[in-house]
Amino acid sequence: MSERTLAIIKPDAVKKKVIGDIIARYEAVNLKPIAMRMLSLSKAAAEGFYAVHRHRPFFDSLTTFMSSGPVVVLVLAGDDAIKRHRELMGATDPAKADQGTIRALHGTSIEYNAVHGSDSPDTARFEIGYFFSEMELAVR
Repeated sequence: MSERTLAIIKPDAVKKKVIGDIIARYEAVNLKPIAMRMLSLSKAAAEGFYAVHRHRPFFDSLTTFMSSGPVVVLVLAGDDAIKRHRELMGATDPAKADQGTIRALHGTSIEYNAVHGSDSPDTARFEIGYFFSEMELAVR
């Protein structure tokens, strides 16, 4: 089933200059970027995006990190995009991520783990809408 998911290349991966490698990994498994932009999140924008985690102990450090430098936000499309993207990302903790996954290759800690991906269709809809309008998602 073709679906869409949001991916974020986080500030640590942008700083390490691995944007191209990560996008190439998406394309290699037929996850097609259909919308993409680089931006810097304000602390308030990061808090809004991660509002579901507002009461978790890591919320402040996560939103501080996500607003610490530029990120690349992408919409990926493909068959079972959410599941396949999450498999490609690897476990949240890079030390526990399977060899060859993005987080195993480019992450350094649970917080500095290089990428974000939507975890469900409902989450994907919210997250994609947070960054992109429907007009920007029209595939030509």
